[in-house]
Amino acid sequence: MAARLAAEHVTLGYDRRTIAEDLSVEIPTDSFTVVVGPNACGKSTLLRALARVMAPAAGTVVLDGKAITEYPAKEVARRLGLLPQTSIAPEGITVADLVSRGRHPHQGLFRQWTAADQDAVADALAATNTADLSGRLVEELSGGQRQRVWVAMVLAQQTPLLLLDEPTTFLDIAHQYELLELLRRLHREGGRTLVAVLHDLNQAARYADHLVVMKDGAVVTTGAPGDVLTERLVEDVFGLPATIIPDPHTGTPLVVPKPA
Repeated sequence: MAARLAAEHVTLGYDRRTIAEDLSVEIPTDSFTVVVGPNACGKSTLLRALARVMAPAAGTVVLDGKAITEYPAKEVARRLGLLPQTSIAPEGITVADLVSRGRHPHQGLFRQWTAADQDAVADALAATNTADLSGRLVEELSGGQRQRVWVAMVLAQQTPLLLLDEPTTFLDIAHQYELLELLRRLHREGGRTLVAVLHDLNQAARYADHLVVMKDGAVVTTGAPGDVLTERLVEDVFGLPATIIPDPHTGTPLVVPKPA
């Protein structure tokens, strides 16, 4: 099956600084893909390009068989949702109103708010355990609560492709795993293709079925976590001497750093 989303020989950067050059990667359809790599290696930059938030200086991002730039912006928003690394809510907006904005791509001149829109918002609030916050102002929430509300807004978009840049930021350890379990359930039961940037290799290995490993703006390797995560790769890419053992609960690779 052809990949629904891919970067083909893209060059990415900001101003005059090049982050990645001639980078190509495919996101397998129906996968839960996690992008990992050291800080400043280009993970978030790649995600922004895949979401059409930034334009490559060269090369093409392909969505559903054609260049992503050929779609109107609203059509892109109906096909993929993006949770950026940092988000700022308008002052004075309630949680319910913010999550409702996830339905904007489905609105139009002749299509107003419907029961289906309301159900999508309610489902997103329930899935992220934020329904009890719906009447609160976003600015009053803790960092972890706000992060779950932003995830709810993206879920309300109900797109077949979901891109998340460090979605566990600001969440305590329990809510990190709660969110990752939710994402895995959306992948398995909802038929969504997910792409997430994560820093924690053990979380990536447990939840992803496909890894993209990056270093210095290049893709080092891709594949299933059990095939990709080796002791040599972890040391070469992350500079971390480690032993890799099977996770006692899942059997997925567990990276155990060696003592200094």
